[in-house]
Amino acid sequence: RLEHWGVAPEKIEELDWWEQLNYRGIVLTATPGRHFSGRFLNDRMASLWCGWAIKSEQANLYLSGDSGYNDGFKEVGKKLGPFDFGMMECGQYSQYWPTIHLFPEESVQAAIDAGCKAAMPIHWGKFKLSIHAWNEPPERFSLKASELNLPLALPRIGETFNLKHFPADPWW
Repeated sequence: RLEHWGVAPEKIEELDWWEQLNYRGIVLTATPGRHFSGRFLNDRMASLWCGWAIKSEQANLYLSGDSGYNDGFKEVGKKLGPFDFGMMECGQYSQYWPTIHLFPEESVQAAIDAGCKAAMPIHWGKFKLSIHAWNEPPERFSLKASELNLPLALPRIGETFNLKHFPADPWW
């Protein structure tokens, strides 16, 4: 797809789970994810779905990617954690596809499993794919994070912040 959009092949790096790429001192590690793979009828399970561990001298971050809850989050934490901050998929869940997207409570547990010191729900305010209210994911995530004493960030859409001060007001 990238080549089709004009990206030169020598600029494209493909990684398997657990493979790493060092880009200017930032180590990117592809981490396992459990999601169906493909966008069309004939390409199911043709490629891996993944998350990312992003490590620099300043911070160790985790981006869960799209995934259903599984033991892989614990494995990520053991191999690459602890993480200063986790960006956790938390939206577009449904009882009809529980293995490919995290329910908000599972998202918080996955962050804890991965060894995240703090976390932010992502993947919830873009478009309506599921049958829940658009603001239900961060509300449920916030309740579970509070219950399990996980610090969280709730930035407004597009808001920037640093890892020393998290915006945590439920703005929606």
